[in-house]
Amino acid sequence: MLNIALPKGRLGDQAHELLSCAGYTGGNLADMGRRLVIENEAAGVRYFLVEPSDVAIYVEHGAADIGIVGKDILEEDRPDVYELLDLKLGKCRMCAAAKKGFYDEARAVLRVATKFTGIAERYYASLGREVDIIKLNGSIELAPLLGLSDVIVDIVESGKTLRDNDLEVIAEIMPISARLIANKVVYQFKSAEISALRDSLEEMTND
Repeated sequence: MLNIALPKGRLGDQAHELLSCAGYTGGNLADMGRRLVIENEAAGVRYFLVEPSDVAIYVEHGAADIGIVGKDILEEDRPDVYELLDLKLGKCRMCAAAKKGFYDEARAVLRVATKFTGIAERYYASLGREVDIIKLNGSIELAPLLGLSDVIVDIVESGKTLRDNDLEVIAEIMPISARLIANKVVYQFKSAEISALRDSLEEMTND
C-alpha cells in the first residue's frame, strides 16, 4: 500500500479528487467525520489527513510514503524529501506588500512582518537588503497599518484582502502551488508504485 498524507481543507479535497480521478480512490473525505485515516486495499492506497504544515514532516520521517504540500511550506521549512511533481492546484503567489504609496528608503533597516521568516530572509538577502524580520502567525495585513512593519511577506491569491486594507503588492517573490513529494528512503523501495502514480497525475495535470 501507498501511504499518502493529504492536507486538511480545500487543497486536500482537490488533491483527493485528482488522485481519485487517476484511479487511486480512497473513499469520500466528506464522510470521514472525525476519522483521520481511510484506505482502499483494491486501489492500494491509505490516506492520512493532517494539518497542511505537517504533511512534509510525516513524509520526511517515513510515516507517509508520499504527500501533497504547498510550495510555500517546502520553501519555508526545506524538508529532506523528493519533490516529484507540480500538481498545479492551489495556485497563488508569495509576495511582498506595503501600504499604497510606500517608498523604500534603502539606507534604513526594512521591517518585514511575516510568518514565512525563512522565505523572507532569503529573498531580502538575495537583494542585499538589511531587514528586521518580525514573525507573526495571523492578521499579517494589520502590521503595516499599525506601524509594526514597513512591509509584509505573505501568500496572495486574489489580492482582495490587500486592497480592502489599502495595501498593494510591491514584489512577487515566487509562484506557489501544490507539489507531490516522496520520502527519499521509501522511494527506493516503492519506486515503481510511486512513479506510476506520479505519471498518472502528470498526464492529468497536463491535459
